[in-house]
Amino acid sequence: MISEDAFTAVERRAVMGLASLYCLRMLGLFMVLPLFAVYAEALAGATVASIGLALGAYGLTQAVLQVPLGWLSDQIGRKPVIVGGLTLLILGSVVAALADTLTWLAIGRLLQGSGAIASATMALAADYTRVEQRTKASAVIGASIGVSFALALVLGPVLAAWGGLSRVFETTAILGGLGLLVVVFWLPPTPEISEAGRSHIADRERLGEALWGRGLGALYGSIFCLHLLLMAAFTAIPSVMIHEVALPPEQHAWMYLMTLMGALPGVAILVRKHRHLADPRGLIAVAILLTVMGLVVALWSVSVWTLGVGLVLFFAGFTALETILPALVSIFAPATLRGTAMGIFSSAQFLGVFAGGALGGNALYWGGYEGLVMAVLGLTLIWLVGLWRFSHAPVSVA
Repeated sequence: MISEDAFTAVERRAVMGLASLYCLRMLGLFMVLPLFAVYAEALAGATVASIGLALGAYGLTQAVLQVPLGWLSDQIGRKPVIVGGLTLLILGSVVAALADTLTWLAIGRLLQGSGAIASATMALAADYTRVEQRTKASAVIGASIGVSFALALVLGPVLAAWGGLSRVFETTAILGGLGLLVVVFWLPPTPEISEAGRSHIADRERLGEALWGRGLGALYGSIFCLHLLLMAAFTAIPSVMIHEVALPPEQHAWMYLMTLMGALPGVAILVRKHRHLADPRGLIAVAILLTVMGLVVALWSVSVWTLGVGLVLFFAGFTALETILPALVSIFAPATLRGTAMGIFSSAQFLGVFAGGALGGNALYWGGYEGLVMAVLGLTLIWLVGLWRFSHAPVSVA
C-alpha cells in the first residue's frame, strides 16, 4: 500500500535526488542497447557471439557485486559506496569510449558494471524515509528508471549518429559525473541507520527465507528471464532494422519513440489491473506472452509496419512487468526482509542481463534469427511453468 501522507522536506529532497541519480546512471547504461550490436561490428575481434557477450558483460559484475557492495554500505556508509560505484562507472565508460577492439570494449563494460550501487542506493532511500513512506519512495525511483529507459532508446541512436559508439560512452561518463554532483551536493546529510536498515543487517541469517519465501523465487526468476529477453532482443533488433527492414540508423530513434508511445496505453491497463487482483499470475502470464510475441514479430519483420507492431507489443509487456515485479517483491517479502529481497532481486536482474547478451549472441551465431526465436520460445515455456508455482497470496502486507 502507498501512504497518502506527504513526504517531509528532507524525504522529498532525498527521494528526488536518488531518483535523479538512478535516472542519470541508468540513462547512460541503457543508451547502448539500441545501437551496440550495429556499431560494435566495426571493432577488431567482433563476431555476433562476442558482441553479445560484450553487451551483457556489465550485468555479470553487477550481479556478482550487488550484494557485497550492499553489505559494505552497511559497514562504511552508503555515500562512500555510491561515490566509488559512480567513479567505476565513469572509468569504465572512458575505457569503452577509447576502445578500438571488442576486448577493450568488454573490459570497459565490466568496469561499468562493477559500480553496482543499486542495493546501496535503495538502502539509502530506506534510511532517509519513514517506514510508511518507503513504498512511495520506491515507486518514485522505479518511475525514474522507466523514464531513463524510454529516453535512452531515443537519445542513444541520436548520439551514435552524431559520433558513433564512442560518443555514447563519453556521454555516459558525463552523466556519471553529474550523478556524483547529486550525491555530494544535493542529497541531505546521511541519517543514522533506520530501523529498516538495522533489520536488513540483522536478518542475514534468514537469507534462505528471502531467497525461497513463498512467491519470491518466482519473482526473482521472472526478472531474470525478463532482462534476459531484453538483452537478447537488442543483440538482434538493430540488425533487423538495418538489414531486413532497410531502416537507416539515424531513423531508429523515431521508431523507438513512436513504438514506446504506442505501448503506453497497454502498460497503463496492465499495471492498473494488477492492483486489483488477489492472484497476479494470470496477468503476469499475459504480459510475458505480449513481450515474447512482440519480440518474435519484430525478429521476423520484413516491413516497418510489422516491426512497429512487434515493438509496441514488446515494450508494452516489458514495461508492465518492469513495473509490476518489484512492487510484488515489496508485498510478498516479509517486512523485515524487504531490503535483502530487493538486493537479491537486483542481482537476478543483472544476471539476466549477462545471460541475455551471451544467449542472444550465441543463438544468432549458431542459428540466426530462427535460432534466437527457438531459444526465446524455450525460455518462455520454462518461465511460464515456473510462474505457475507462484503463491496466491503474499506472505505479508506489512
